[in-house]
Amino acid sequence: MDAETAKRQFLEHIEIERGRAVKTIENYDRYLTRYFTQMEIQEVGDITEQNVRDFRLWLNRQPGTKSDSMKRRTQNYYMIALRAFLKFLRKRDIKAISPEKIELAKLPERQIDLITPAELERLMRAPRVAFEKETDPEKALPYLRDSAILELLFSTGLRVSELCALNADIDLSRDELSVRGKGEKVRVVFLSSAAKVAVREYLKARKDMEEALFVDGRPNALHRITPRDVQRHLKVYVAHAGITNVVTPHTLRHAFATDLLSNGADIRSVQQLLGHASINTTQIYTHITDSHLREIHKKFHGKTRS
Repeated sequence: MDAETAKRQFLEHIEIERGRAVKTIENYDRYLTRYFTQMEIQEVGDITEQNVRDFRLWLNRQPGTKSDSMKRRTQNYYMIALRAFLKFLRKRDIKAISPEKIELAKLPERQIDLITPAELERLMRAPRVAFEKETDPEKALPYLRDSAILELLFSTGLRVSELCALNADIDLSRDELSVRGKGEKVRVVFLSSAAKVAVREYLKARKDMEEALFVDGRPNALHRITPRDVQRHLKVYVAHAGITNVVTPHTLRHAFATDLLSNGADIRSVQQLLGHASINTTQIYTHITDSHLREIHKKFHGKTRS
């Protein structure tokens, strides 16, 4: 079967039947196209263990953004796309190599960016401090918006893309909110009192009729806020808060998860709140529970022998 035809059918399948995000489809298309081009794949039957191995070697020798070699995690993205493509072919009874033949490279344990409770508190206050100093209501509005964004991110653990997709018809009379996450899966997140107050104050100060909950730009040219916008604004408050480490919107998602775990939440519940498909993804936070267990051991073990 023609490889390009099979790829098109695969991409249509993951868009329609699997409900994958447009960005995911674009990435899979790019990864597969690069493999087909580099290994001169014309037919599905041209895919072999040997040229997959050759392609992996070629990827490993490509320069990375900050090193001489492409990151292993990025290399794995190509293999994940190819493996998904081969699984699709097998389901359609199209003869090709087994997807199980493709193994992912082992990755070092993922490190997560964290900030201390004191740094978090200073960061959360930074937009409010700026708002209180501003006398022009029009210039003060972005500070109310950014305060609401920070409170909402920490209260819910939302991904920044999920936050940007929210609309202004949010029901603040309730303590919960339904969000559509990765793979179009819907989950419930919960609003803290501080988040509800901040969002309500921001919406009350807005004069526009835009559908989006959070908007950016000039008053006469507003647009739905983007993840890049959020990161750009956040960078300013990080500096104002005197934080020297790199802080991204995802850092607040990490802070949300670690706050829950350090206060006794079980990892399965945190998995659901974060919208992780696999518990393995959530287990990057087990160092929090590990440190808690260490304190338990130190406090309660071996007392009869002292």
